[in-house]
Amino acid sequence: MVAVRPSVPLTGAVTVDGSKNAALPLLAAAAAMHRPIYLSNVPANTDVETMLTLLQQAGWHAARPVSDPHTTVILPSDKPQPDPDPEVAARIRASYYLVPALLGAYGRARLPWPGGCAIGQRGMEQHFKVYERFGDRTTVDDHGYVVEAATGGRGTVSIMLPFRSRGASIAAVLRAVVAGRPLRLGQPNLSPEVLSVVEALKTAGWECRITESVLTLQPPRSVTDDTLAWRVPGDKIEAGTLACAVAVSGGNAHIVGVRSDDVAPLVSALRWLGVPAEAKDGTLAVQAEDAQPTSRPLRAIASLSPGGLDADFEPPLMALALTLPGTHLFSDDINPGRHGNLLPQLVRLGATIDELSSTQCRFAGPQQLTGAGVEATDIRTGSALLIAGLTARGVTTLGGLEQLRRGHADLPVKLHALGADICEVIP
Repeated sequence: MVAVRPSVPLTGAVTVDGSKNAALPLLAAAAAMHRPIYLSNVPANTDVETMLTLLQQAGWHAARPVSDPHTTVILPSDKPQPDPDPEVAARIRASYYLVPALLGAYGRARLPWPGGCAIGQRGMEQHFKVYERFGDRTTVDDHGYVVEAATGGRGTVSIMLPFRSRGASIAAVLRAVVAGRPLRLGQPNLSPEVLSVVEALKTAGWECRITESVLTLQPPRSVTDDTLAWRVPGDKIEAGTLACAVAVSGGNAHIVGVRSDDVAPLVSALRWLGVPAEAKDGTLAVQAEDAQPTSRPLRAIASLSPGGLDADFEPPLMALALTLPGTHLFSDDINPGRHGNLLPQLVRLGATIDELSSTQCRFAGPQQLTGAGVEATDIRTGSALLIAGLTARGVTTLGGLEQLRRGHADLPVKLHALGADICEVIP
């Protein structure tokens, strides 16, 4: 566990890791390409390590150059292997990204139901409908699912998603790559994680056109086995978490390594609350020393729409908004179990929060929290509680670090580097 105490204003500069949420589909895309891929800026969190283990269990080779531990080389294998260990695959949600690669290599994919953070139902229905459009056959049981690849098939595959599912969008793109078929995807998810996969495919000759309503892919005119070099973008959620920590402490800091567009909704929320913030040239700057709280109510509504607020920004913003004047509304219908994890922990710190429903809450600030023992029941709950601990009177002890480390290799270390009074407690 870690112990957190109220801190002096956080200052300095810190660089974010590569994004876990982008690295996982990029690793799956590398496997689907069936050619050597150098993937740089790979974070060292445990979810990424689990994905690399699954790739190796399924027959791919994964190696890191000694000179650059944040680069991973994915090499195809010509030696068929058994299915990935279901116990290992069940540790993460992103195991489902491997289905297209497994279909391309072996014609069959058997995986357990998605695991990872307990933040709501992990539906696979839209994924299965994607595979059905390619002619694949899916069967399910209590332990998981099996997808068997269709043989043959030509022409464009047209799919209209009922909502902008990130997982189903990536499934459709990677399945098109494995099949070598054109794709027309209606109502795609256009998050940075999806766009990172599309940009990577362009380096392999795939043609892509994107509007808010349609994503189209065309296979390359010729296929080679040349080595490709891709890069994982900086972690926008880690950047947003650090920005909220700086803001709650009244500090000034530069958070390096994140694309401006990726954090634009977070920057807008900070400015709405009166916290000066700007993102440009790969750096998110927060100058909370000059903050002038507006008392305006923040409506933090998680959204899958282009330019909407990523659901993972909601927990750190909630921890910040508790300290600022105004009556604030938070809603996350995307992860319906997240509030059930986070709100009880904030209440243990003394927060007064009105639960309007299982996915929506409202509270008035500012509130003074008091240190207590709390638990990181999922990644984002853990990061939000670290922020809350920076303002709570006394000592806040945070357990469940294994959850936090699934998404962040060293978030407490980064906070400490900015001046946070935080230390790891050895039981």
